[in-house]
Amino acid sequence: MQLTLLHYLIVCPLVAVAGFVDSIAGGGGLISLPAYLISGLPVHACIATNKLSSAMGTTVATAKYARAGYIDWHIGVFCSAAALIGAGLGANVALLISDAVFRVVMLIILPLTALYVMRKKDLFSGEDRRELSFRATLLISIAIALALGLYDGFYGPGTGTFLILLLTRFAHMELHRANGITKVINLSSNYASLAVYLYNAQVLLPLGLCAGAFSIAGNYLGSRCFTQKGAAIARPVILIVLLVFIARTVLEMLGIL
Repeated sequence: MQLTLLHYLIVCPLVAVAGFVDSIAGGGGLISLPAYLISGLPVHACIATNKLSSAMGTTVATAKYARAGYIDWHIGVFCSAAALIGAGLGANVALLISDAVFRVVMLIILPLTALYVMRKKDLFSGEDRRELSFRATLLISIAIALALGLYDGFYGPGTGTFLILLLTRFAHMELHRANGITKVINLSSNYASLAVYLYNAQVLLPLGLCAGAFSIAGNYLGSRCFTQKGAAIARPVILIVLLVFIARTVLEMLGIL
């Protein structure tokens, strides 16, 4: 597909904003994927190219967590393998769905995902911190990694938030540990689905690499400008981008665009 300057002007700044928002409040995927869709690219190319830019940002974040010692590799290695399998399956399923049907599906799922992700952060409080055996924690974490890997390969936005929620609530992990495992799972699912999309020639490499650089910059700035008002910044930005995406999609379905 022929890329134009307009594609870069729409996608790259919004992906930078997504990285900034993601680093302070989460939910960056609810901005980055609609950014690609708003630019008018085919749905599968949007998902595939978003995986490339997301993988670049997630690689940096995972390395940072690893250096800080937040990743429990005894569990992380097995979760990574499960996420690789799940995401590979999810990406292959996504390729079977037509562009038109997928756009309608996203018109429904994206707003619902946004509403769930932007709920109060006390979802992560992990009230039930009853310690589980290593075996139980491992099996639960692998099941979560497989299921969310499948979701991430198929669709993606909100995966990090859902992972933290499930790991704290069902695997009874404390937040720092859950965050570390989340980064490993997210990175694995990004790379597995990216491999599938690359093999099927769906990734727009020039745009994805450029947007990935913007994503890294946004994450870096966000981490340096962290504020307690992170959620207050994230929510209106996510809502604005989603409203633009919904409006454009509806207009396309009506044949106006």
